[in-house]
This record gives sequence, C-alpha cells and structure tokens, in this order.
Amino acid sequence: MTQAKAGDTVRIHYTGTLNNGDVFDSSEGRDPLEFAVGSGQIIPGLDKAIPGMVVGDKKTVQVPCDEAYGQVNPEARQAVPRADIPDEIPTEPGTQLQMQAPNGQAIPVTIVEANETEIVLDANHPLAGQDLTFAIEMVEITA
Repeated sequence: MTQAKAGDTVRIHYTGTLNNGDVFDSSEGRDPLEFAVGSGQIIPGLDKAIPGMVVGDKKTVQVPCDEAYGQVNPEARQAVPRADIPDEIPTEPGTQLQMQAPNGQAIPVTIVEANETEIVLDANHPLAGQDLTFAIEMVEITA
C-alpha cells in the first residue's frame, strides 16, 4: 500500500474538536479536504501527522496551539474610538469585521469589547491559544 509522504496530494475526512469536546470544524457532509502534504496549506500539527498513513487509516491527533493557530498575541488587540466606526456597522461583542492593512490586505477582526467611547478589535485567529484534536481518515493519496 502506498504511504502518504511529503509532496503527495491527499484527501482526508476530519473532525476538529476543542478540549471541551465542542466540534469547531468537520468535513462531514462535504468533500474531503485536499492538500499537498508538507506544503503549509494546513496547520503544521495536522500536516506532520499525515506521512505514513495509507488509504483507510484513521487516527486521532492532538495538536498543541503552537502547532495550530499559535498563542494569543495581546498586540493583535486594538482599541479604536467608537466615533471612528460608521453608525451602520454593528458593534456588539462577537461581531466579525474586516479591516484593511496599509498594504491593502484584508484583516479579519472580532469585536471583543464595546463601550460608549471605544471598540476593542481582536485580530487573533479565533482558535489562537487553543489546543486542538482532530479525528482523521485517509481517503485518497495521489503522488
């Protein structure tokens, strides 16, 4: 049987859960996730679990936050004056918005605090600081 190795294109089914068991993402009901092993297309901790798997293999992988979306970076939070936010933009905590970096790149942010004078935006990935668990199944390997 062919074992997956760096450079191979693979297709996997997966379910990602948090430490409390909550599912944050799954390929259930969708096409399998396709990516090239070792290409950086998926988080490092999951990518390094793929080599050696063969079609039909199933495994559960523990991925520490440093090999997933990283630690929470306090510098990725920014307070902006409420007056700088247009009235038609919702400002409730949990609302996801997009900002534009000086280079034109879109940056997703989440409102984490809001009061009468300022809004605190967080550009950390929503899963930053979280250890993750993935149940994966190898569906296909193409060299």
